[in-house]
Amino acid sequence: MDQMTSGEITKWLLQGDVAIQYQVHRDLLDTERQDLQSRIEKEGWGAAFLSKRRADGHWGQRFYQPKWTSSHYTLWDLRNLCISPKCKPARDSINMIVDEVKGSDGGINPHTELALSDVCINGHFLNYAAYFGIDEPKLHSVVDFVLSQIMPDGGFNCCSNRSGARHSSLHTTISILEGLEEYRINGYSYKLRELEEAKQSSIEFILIHQLFKSDRTGEIIHKDFLRLPYPSRWKYDILRALDYFQYAKIPWDDRMTPAIEVIKSKRRKDGTWPVQSKHPGAQHFEMEKAGKPSRWNTLRALRVFKRYGIEEPV
Repeated sequence: MDQMTSGEITKWLLQGDVAIQYQVHRDLLDTERQDLQSRIEKEGWGAAFLSKRRADGHWGQRFYQPKWTSSHYTLWDLRNLCISPKCKPARDSINMIVDEVKGSDGGINPHTELALSDVCINGHFLNYAAYFGIDEPKLHSVVDFVLSQIMPDGGFNCCSNRSGARHSSLHTTISILEGLEEYRINGYSYKLRELEEAKQSSIEFILIHQLFKSDRTGEIIHKDFLRLPYPSRWKYDILRALDYFQYAKIPWDDRMTPAIEVIKSKRRKDGTWPVQSKHPGAQHFEMEKAGKPSRWNTLRALRVFKRYGIEEPV
């Protein structure tokens, strides 16, 4: 495919799923198309996810099994599609989950054999529960648990309360940040000041690492951080981090530059970005194929560039 102009790329994006169309209008064209958002529940990927919901209100086998087809990851996928926050099946399932899998430490805990909740799971849960407008009192203990897990270096690590991790994890920290932002923008107020402090220290933790480098040696922490999968699942990558920064309207910081340069380098000759890899595991269906042009990754890269006024590479 020849190099497409900016207008041709937008047209190509708008030929995608209705969830992509809605976010292109919202994030790239600055037009709020509620008519498109209302269609996500009824057609395309959104309807396909909802069709997999069982009569008992779960997807997959239960809340966290199997991984990518479970209720947990399906609800996260629905949130990332930007299906209507009023979607009744999603709201009903989340309310059921709160009653079923809240642990003794206040966190959401699907692991009956483990007494301690996983803070990464709770970051994801806070993300979609806040997006779908779950009543605030049901989230209080989750917030308390998350705040109890912040580490001395300012971030989070899902192993901190179970195996004694001493250094925060980029995987866990980005998941918490996404949950905290959704909580904030949807008007929740319980312990908001403490959560804002956790947000700021977590952002600094990512920036200290220039999004993918060791703060001690400057070496790449893990090569997978530079790849562009979608969906991200629980794993960290630089486009996921940059997309969070633009969504949360984090001011530009020069420490973002190395990651931006990597994203620029991954643009295809036709002007799109690919799905470079997939996280293995059963899935409900395949939204996009690995190695092919990706509307998800192209949309996410372009809205990062738009937020920070970055000239698009040609």
